[in-house]
Amino acid sequence: MASQKSQYRPDYAVSPGWVLEERLDAHGMTHAEFARRCDRSPKLISEIIAGKAPIVPETAFQFELVLGVDASIWLGIEADYRLYGIRAAAEKKAEAAGSWSRSFPVKDLAKRGVIRKSASTGKAASELLAFFGVASVNAWKMKYENVNIAFRHSPSFESDRAALTAWLRITEIDAQDQDCGRYDVARFRKALAQVRHLTRTPVREALKNAKTLLNEAGVALSLVKPLPKTRVSGAAWWVSPNRPVVALSGRHKTDDHLWFSLFHEAAHIMLHGKKNVYVDGSNGGSDEIETEANQWAVNLLIPGAAWNGFLARGSFRSRDVCDFADELQIAPGIVVGRLQHTKQIEWNHLNRLKTRLRWSDE
Repeated sequence: MASQKSQYRPDYAVSPGWVLEERLDAHGMTHAEFARRCDRSPKLISEIIAGKAPIVPETAFQFELVLGVDASIWLGIEADYRLYGIRAAAEKKAEAAGSWSRSFPVKDLAKRGVIRKSASTGKAASELLAFFGVASVNAWKMKYENVNIAFRHSPSFESDRAALTAWLRITEIDAQDQDCGRYDVARFRKALAQVRHLTRTPVREALKNAKTLLNEAGVALSLVKPLPKTRVSGAAWWVSPNRPVVALSGRHKTDDHLWFSLFHEAAHIMLHGKKNVYVDGSNGGSDEIETEANQWAVNLLIPGAAWNGFLARGSFRSRDVCDFADELQIAPGIVVGRLQHTKQIEWNHLNRLKTRLRWSDE
């Protein structure tokens, strides 16, 4: 998708009839005389001047011969004028669907540069339609309301659906820009094993390398800051039969949540169907599919036998946690998060072993 900031779109258009009148005046030529020279009817010339009839290629060529203005210029003026009229009509129609555009976090989307700031509801609606890649509000509903049915979202962390679809669209655009190979499940498994060890490196560097590894396995990895009212940790879906996407929000701003979300979403790609969009809140939802994805991620990060052995030691001091993380070659924050989630320690205990995340604009 072209950057919204790079597009120039004037809020006016010159009528080809107005330009024609000006040229005839400059030549001191009447409408009737011009019609005779073009071998066209006076009625057609009058309708073109009034904006009722379009300038077609044959007419543009005749205008070129008589007035010396290149046919491509006449066709360009005609096209700009007609397109402007279509845009104006579309914005007027969109104005009637103001409640639809007002349901989105328009200011935040404009701040991120994915749409342009608009003074009117109609223009905002047009910007949103272009952002979503649909031609009408009805087309948006047909595409995204059907997708919403497939959302698997934690009941405890319900998101605003309009904001959620906008966040998903940003991640989708980001994923489409990534240079991915063809999806290969064996390479994906291998890449995830490598990413597991990357959790011990600085997060920014680890994510960059994780993206490269997943792209080589045919999987897009997108990290997009959450929009307001999108209580989402991650999502997974297939944008095409051979292109899965793992999207992360970094919502909780700690490395343990970020990495768990990545492996949880990877589980959806590995284990579940291609038709659904899996959108997960904190630690996923409570249904069977979410439970399966949770367990897959847990076992990959901390295998069950190792975890049970660690619990049997009965000591969860900072040194114990770090030693166990070293044994598994994972970040200590992941062990802390697991201990907190299973209520072995309090939620505020050992948080210093986690890495805090922040966005560059914060």
